[in-house]
Amino acid sequence: MSRLHLLAASCLLAVSPPLAAQTAAPASDPHAGHDMSAMPGMDMGAPPEQATGGTALPAGNAAAPSPPTDHYADRIFPPAEMARVRDALSREHGRGTFYQVMFNLAEYQARKGGDGYRWDGEAWFGGDINRLTLKSEGEGSVRGGVDSAEVQALYSRAIDPYWNLQAGVRQDIRPRPARTYATIGVEGLMPYLLEVEGALFLSDKGDLLARAEGYYDQRITQRLILQPRIELNFAARDVPEDRIGSGLSNAELGLRLRYEIKREFAPYVGVSYDRKVGDTTSYARQDGEHVGSTSLVIGLRSWF
Repeated sequence: MSRLHLLAASCLLAVSPPLAAQTAAPASDPHAGHDMSAMPGMDMGAPPEQATGGTALPAGNAAAPSPPTDHYADRIFPPAEMARVRDALSREHGRGTFYQVMFNLAEYQARKGGDGYRWDGEAWFGGDINRLTLKSEGEGSVRGGVDSAEVQALYSRAIDPYWNLQAGVRQDIRPRPARTYATIGVEGLMPYLLEVEGALFLSDKGDLLARAEGYYDQRITQRLILQPRIELNFAARDVPEDRIGSGLSNAELGLRLRYEIKREFAPYVGVSYDRKVGDTTSYARQDGEHVGSTSLVIGLRSWF
């Protein structure tokens, strides 16, 4: 090795520090071993809201103070103004009076043997619990006039959010002789939005009749609605004057499709099948009438 190489190696060793010296010693904590719990603001105990509560007062059984009976608004507004506001609030929360007039059916019926018409409607006036209800329904033929017609005046009482109990009087206008009936029934909304009505009628001659009907609104769109409908009439015994036989006297099945131009104005088309049943068929044949008939119907359902 030349002298030049030895000189370069000596210079390199002199400049480079030992490997052990290149490893830095860990820095020491200047506060290690200091107790800081006694210093102001350094107590790390539980916050006051989490400390166990307590009181130095002895346990007692004194009565609670009576609730206030006045209203702060009475100190600011005149009594007449407060009375007006309270009356409006009461009306908006159950003491209001409302009304509605509805024609469920008002239709023309095209059928074999002579066209006819039919109506079924009601009107009510009152509040959420108590109402006066008027009902009317009937049918007739275009050439022969009114075949049957009745009017009911009922007191309606809500017995729960979905059912009304009704009682009153029914007056038959047609057929003759006219009859008067004491009436009791129920109407309401069953599960799956099925509207149902049922009633018992006791005439001034002692004849007991019953009626059950129901319908369901199947929405095809928001405005196009298909409504299946059924009505059944019963009699406890034969009523020859009214041409009604005992048991199930007649049944009506209908299917109507309506379009709600407005919610309260809906023309409809459909089909209706009416059938006399049991002993009532004998009276129909004696009078030369059809036992059953199928009608194409066009009508209007409306309310206001």
